Amino acid sequence: MDLTTRYMGLHLKNPLVASASPLTRELDGLRLLEDAGAAALVLPSLFQEEIEAEVARYDRLTSANEDSWPEATSQFPALVEAKHGPHHYLCLIRRASEAVDVPVIASLNGVTNEGWISYAKLIEEAGAKGLELNIYFIPADLTQTGREVEQRYIDILAAVRATVSIPIAVKLSPYFSSIGNMALALQDAGADALVLFNRFYQPDLDLTRLQVMTDLRLSEPSEIRLPLLWLAVLAGRVKLSLAASTGVASSNEVIKYLLAGADVVMATSALLRHGPGHMATLLAGLEKWLASREFNSLDHVRGLMSQRKLKDPQALERANYIEILEGYSQH
Repeated sequence: MDLTTRYMGLHLKNPLVASASPLTRELDGLRLLEDAGAAALVLPSLFQEEIEAEVARYDRLTSANEDSWPEATSQFPALVEAKHGPHHYLCLIRRASEAVDVPVIASLNGVTNEGWISYAKLIEEAGAKGLELNIYFIPADLTQTGREVEQRYIDILAAVRATVSIPIAVKLSPYFSSIGNMALALQDAGADALVLFNRFYQPDLDLTRLQVMTDLRLSEPSEIRLPLLWLAVLAGRVKLSLAASTGVASSNEVIKYLLAGADVVMATSALLRHGPGHMATLLAGLEKWLASREFNSLDHVRGLMSQRKLKDPQALERANYIEILEGYSQH
């Protein structure tokens, strides 16, 4: 059975990718995921603001003793030797690339144009096979227009594209007013792939302590519907590779995403719940379903139920909405 896949220009043995999580932060986790069948590995994001905060703390610590006790500064190792800045992350890329045979994709979250550019270049030099732009941005400024938000994504991508030659994926927010048009704009700006979607942190409120709850919930299968919709709409209508992200718990979600048109399916929450070995379960379920339908290649499946190929394309839009509601009212 042929499961080979092309994603952002990379040749993969199958369509399953382990996305960024604590499991991809250590070499042991990366090896286990590869052994379980992951065709590519996305490292956790390098956050520019965290790196610069760490450097600033180091500077304050060393400069505070320069006047009162100059000898104290000799007790602090050099910045690189102390593994401040991006040193640790770049070492992870190098070591991961040597430890596994599947492509290692880095992830970057910048703050300034200079940060996006400089860190992207360092990531490429460290040996990453691809770069995922984790543009984690919530437009809380009420004066900022939708067009300005869109332009921010495009400008970041264009700046990084002009700096590196490795493939670039943009992890896209689901909150644009026209996702299709945004996809085309990112395609024109040099993206090789889109990841649908970036699952932004959504806070809750503690009614007892009247505080913001800083917890994080893993995704559930019910959350696949929004990315499923847009994958089906975009598949075959853009030149970009498409990655499905969010809600993958079993092989059922993997199959649905592929039918909608995803080139690859990314898993995080299920792997955190069940361990790296769950990747093998996802892969086995996909192979079993393909065999039961007598499909011998993913090429026969991918995008089979995209909007472009459906006999009733309106089924993915609002056409049946009232009929569905009426069906509920009769129960």
